[in-house]
Amino acid sequence: MFSTIILFLLAGLAEIGGGYLVWLWLREAKPVWYGIIGGLILMLYGIIPTFQTFPSFGRVYAAYGGVFVILSVLWGWGIDHKTPDVYDWIGALICMIGVSVMLWAPRQ
Repeated sequence: MFSTIILFLLAGLAEIGGGYLVWLWLREAKPVWYGIIGGLILMLYGIIPTFQTFPSFGRVYAAYGGVFVILSVLWGWGIDHKTPDVYDWIGALICMIGVSVMLWAPRQ
């Protein structure tokens, strides 16, 4: 379970961090190398989930979607300094519950 969580966190940071660099390049006129590095990090994001042990691509990416929501709220709070409100936290909690059910529910 520990390695699963670490891989989800690494993938999330790669996707959000890479996307953020591309955002800065295109939306805030940062140098082109922001976009290049962001693109490379996004490519890494595509590789990281392949190390998950779950047999289903769909399940891994669906569960990752919930992790992405939570990390996005935290990224906005820590990097963009936009304090989440109660509805952000409720939504993140709902996502975490959904991810937990998808990944660790007893199956045959």
